Amino acid sequence: MTDLADQPLSPLDGRYRAATAPLAAHLSEAGLNRARVHVEVEWLIALTDAGVAGTAPLPEARRRALRALVTDFDAEDVARLAEHEAVTRHDVKAVEYFLRDALEALGLRELGELVHFACTSEDINNLATALTVQASVRDVWIPALDAVIERLRDLAVRWADAPMLARTHGQPATPTTMGKEVAVFVHRLQRVRARILRVEITGKANGASGDFAAHVVAAPDVDWQALTRGFVEGLGLVWNPLTTQIESHDWQVELYGALEHAGGVLHNLCTDVWMYIAWGYLVQVPQAGATGSSTMPHKVNPIRFENAEANLELAQGVLGTLRRTLVTSRWQRDLTDSTTQRNIGVGLGHGLVALDNLRRGLDEIDLDRARLLADLEANQEVLGEAIQTVVRAEIVAGRSTATNPYELVKALTRGRRVTAEAMREFVAELGLADDAAARLAALTPSTYTGLAATLVDHVR
Repeated sequence: MTDLADQPLSPLDGRYRAATAPLAAHLSEAGLNRARVHVEVEWLIALTDAGVAGTAPLPEARRRALRALVTDFDAEDVARLAEHEAVTRHDVKAVEYFLRDALEALGLRELGELVHFACTSEDINNLATALTVQASVRDVWIPALDAVIERLRDLAVRWADAPMLARTHGQPATPTTMGKEVAVFVHRLQRVRARILRVEITGKANGASGDFAAHVVAAPDVDWQALTRGFVEGLGLVWNPLTTQIESHDWQVELYGALEHAGGVLHNLCTDVWMYIAWGYLVQVPQAGATGSSTMPHKVNPIRFENAEANLELAQGVLGTLRRTLVTSRWQRDLTDSTTQRNIGVGLGHGLVALDNLRRGLDEIDLDRARLLADLEANQEVLGEAIQTVVRAEIVAGRSTATNPYELVKALTRGRRVTAEAMREFVAELGLADDAAARLAALTPSTYTGLAATLVDHVR
């Protein structure tokens, strides 16, 4: 049997690679190491700007050369880091030695001892993780969500006036429009999107127990709180002044909770669209060359929405584990967060696959308006709510002597099908004023949608 050991174990790096590749730039091991190099370089520049250990601010050319270590970070650098780690058996120490080599090559050997100065590994890791997750969510995940929201918005506007029988508890209910129902998902996703982006991503750089102990002993004249605050904020993060050895990860708990929430709404969308397809309200547009079933040629299966549903469940599982695990660390630090955080890309990756399938699935559906109208016509009894509510208003206004209109309509409609003619005859016998009688006589299930079409304007 041939050896397949070099094949990807996870479908995120195999079957779904095209969808998840943008995350690899940030959340792969190489992406994390590039972020570590970024943090170490900026820390070195911050130290020299502050004159720590008698240093002077670096000339612009040398700053550019140092920052080029980040912007030019490539496969050769990944290999060199791996060589160092094979010796150090410590990933962050490997980054330190990698940078020492780079300083020597740049003629800055004298600054070697300022690399990783007064830092614990978590000072680098918490900032690198924050930067990679921030970029992944802002530059990859949110744009993918936006593509789904925009497609939903287009469909909501297109179908704003398409009347549809609602089904509360799965039973025929007061009609709505398909556009308004789609708009509900747009509104929900917009709200949770804003919540995701409101999460403050925090970082720290305060040493082995969070007290600046080594910093103060080595350079007692430096305002270390001011220096590290400027450093952290300069990275585009929010400074956390009070931590143990680790940054408390509370921002991650908040973020993954918000991402879980978004995933829950998207999962609800998948199951609703799946059932609309099964019911015939939505139809799938056949794609050239595609096979729905290996044995039933007629089938067009809703695979995009089923795939998205399953990947959302996987994403929820990983993000939920991250959220529950990262909120706790024993005393000043344990290592449970290390392996856990290496799976951030797995959680976001499955979510990204789901968003990709949802976007493509929404591009491949259309509305069967005739099917919707037929279903409405077959459920005249849903007008019962309108009739009894109008009669109540007429009673209050002193224009009707009817009593208990709810019970009257229930006796006619509960648990049975009623024809349009029977409904009109029932209304005619209620003795309503001409205006009310005319409104009810003209009402049909397809026109009994209230402000549904107008409500779509809230997401235009």
